[in-house]
Amino acid sequence: MCGFASLLWGKCMSNEKLLVINAGSSSLKFHLYQIRDYEQATFEDLNLLFAGHLSGIGGAMAHIRILGPQGQPVLDRSAKENELKDLSAAQSFLAHWYSETINTTPLAVGHRIVHGGSKMHQSTIINDEVLAYLDALAPLAPLHQHNNLAPVHVIREHWPDLLQVACFDTAFHRTHCAMLGYYALPKEFYDEGVQRYGFHGLSYQYVAHYLRTHLPELYQQRVIVAHLGSGASACMMSQGKSLDTTMGFTALEGLPMATRPGRLDAGVVLWWMQQKQFTAAEIQHLLYNCSGMKGLSGISSDMRELLASNEESAQLALDYYAHHSAECMAGLGVISKGIDAIVFTAGVGENSPELREMIIDKLSWLGAKIDPERNLQSMQKISTKDSKISVWVIPTNEELVIARDTLLLAQQKTRMFVDRDR
Repeated sequence: MCGFASLLWGKCMSNEKLLVINAGSSSLKFHLYQIRDYEQATFEDLNLLFAGHLSGIGGAMAHIRILGPQGQPVLDRSAKENELKDLSAAQSFLAHWYSETINTTPLAVGHRIVHGGSKMHQSTIINDEVLAYLDALAPLAPLHQHNNLAPVHVIREHWPDLLQVACFDTAFHRTHCAMLGYYALPKEFYDEGVQRYGFHGLSYQYVAHYLRTHLPELYQQRVIVAHLGSGASACMMSQGKSLDTTMGFTALEGLPMATRPGRLDAGVVLWWMQQKQFTAAEIQHLLYNCSGMKGLSGISSDMRELLASNEESAQLALDYYAHHSAECMAGLGVISKGIDAIVFTAGVGENSPELREMIIDKLSWLGAKIDPERNLQSMQKISTKDSKISVWVIPTNEELVIARDTLLLAQQKTRMFVDRDR
């Protein structure tokens, strides 16, 4: 077996693998990369071997899908009874599949961690102190933080010497001007951590890298990136830096989402407490699991089902989504004093021409126009030639960003040991 400890003794240097784990509320994603020439490797030297997605964990429709390097299915089937009954079972499945398929332990494991709080401004190696700090942030991301950290605890228990890296959704937004970190509350709360953090930073980091590499002129412009998935947010960036974003203290603020309301009058929460006598746990469940498109439509949280429905409530939810998404996105133009481009990414942003059209139609007053045929085909640039704002579709790749940061930290630690032993 070739883990990080053996790497320090110079073994397995030509055949290193790096594992990325993204554990969510009902899914477990993983990517396994082969590293060419580990000591000199860069972003471009990470070759994808396998991409897996264990979805619907805990539900009747749980599914296992693992693809090879060219996107070919390696395993694609419904989960057997109790095979993915909870996150622990999903982790056990992944560990068993990995040991059966791969004959070496990975060099390191990188994890997506939703919340890094006020202390974590960049990806970091996980030690006891870091893990305790991240565990304490769970109330700020109750759907995600514990699940993100569950594989970390399991790996530390069984392979304590294996290098693990935490990569944060909040870190990308630490470039905001200081004022945008505040709410209009007494400063004592800010000092206690009630701040605007922003999320989906790994996705935005990938798009920024893509623009710098493939679309350098666009990289220099004032670009709104709309990460539209089950969770949704938008970010104004320029030259690869986040200027402002729609999410704040938790992943509840901003755009409406699949099961979360987005922007909400805080008085609603007071009304629930005072008039309904709801407990904190009941309110949390309402906000994170029962609101958004699911609550408004009364049908589904899945945009595909809503688009296929003839029910008035489905159309209401879609109209609400488009209107408030466009409203929040337009507001991001304040910090940059204008908008040059809009990039759609993530599941809904990449795959729903209908919702892209609905949102851009709400922004037509800014001169944004999309070409219907290019939009229908989800081409990279979908705006018309005379559009004052260019509109793009760029698939995100959070796992590749995690892999890159994990590789960099592994290299740094290796060099530190080598220098120390000289």
